Amino acid sequence: MIRVRSLAVALAATVLMSLTAACGSGDDDAPKNVSAKTAELDTLTPGVLKVAVQPYAPYTTVQGGKIVGLDGDILTYVAKKLGLEIKPQVTDFAGMLAGVQSRRVDITVGGVAWSADRQKQGLFTDPPYYSPPAMAVKDGKTYKTVDDLQGKELGTVEGYVWVKSIQAVPGAKLHAYPDANGVFDDLGAGRIDVGFLDPLIIIAAQKQRPDLKIATEYLTPPLATEVKQRPAYAYFQPYQTGFYLPKKATKLEKAISAQIDAMYTNGEMTKLVKKYGGDPEQFLKPAADVATSRRGVDRPGSWNPPTI
Repeated sequence: MIRVRSLAVALAATVLMSLTAACGSGDDDAPKNVSAKTAELDTLTPGVLKVAVQPYAPYTTVQGGKIVGLDGDILTYVAKKLGLEIKPQVTDFAGMLAGVQSRRVDITVGGVAWSADRQKQGLFTDPPYYSPPAMAVKDGKTYKTVDDLQGKELGTVEGYVWVKSIQAVPGAKLHAYPDANGVFDDLGAGRIDVGFLDPLIIIAAQKQRPDLKIATEYLTPPLATEVKQRPAYAYFQPYQTGFYLPKKATKLEKAISAQIDAMYTNGEMTKLVKKYGGDPEQFLKPAADVATSRRGVDRPGSWNPPTI
């Protein structure tokens, strides 16, 4: 989603291609009465949207054959508008990328971060939302800037890119855990001061584990001068997510991007972010570098990212 994961997971993608293929073996029969407009989207099976996801609530979870969570709800809304029937395939993060890049699925969703390297091997939609740098802290504690983190005990999950960021903070001590539960357990016990995780994961934990008495704070992104001095600080900045499609799926990408942009305008995106406890001011307003990073790369020079 990214998730904010080490880009090294992509190296395992080819190993998981066979697994992804097995999940989707056997073409689905196209739904009856598929409109000509829907058929023109060139999905692998007309009228069907094959989606690779991993279990990562509250972003993506498959329940009763349906994808639920923030990304799942956004895609469900878009698919309905386009007349597509969603068929999920469950894998892991590397399998998600492999399924798209080998065109065994039509799309993958779930907080996948846009990057210049990933766009070389696939297509990204316009951002359905922007993921702000979130921190899990004990109630009553306040940390606003990277300088506030100096000398602190900082936790995250092994393999997440925040590992590099934490290691770059002067005097800070890294605590890396197999999963988010370890971060929350040690935060609640006072063994760490701050946990870096995807924001909706923290928000969900606040509701599910009130005994931990944790709160969500958003880090003020480091300045460009700070990132230049310590490049790993770049991961303390917001990142733009995207739905990820095969290189040849140009018609489908454009159609989905148009629906995403419309959801910003009609209030639907704000409603869904609020549904999962997110702050629209944090999730739906792009940082200044979002436009510049993609203009002339996978977007025209006049492109502006969607915003509320």
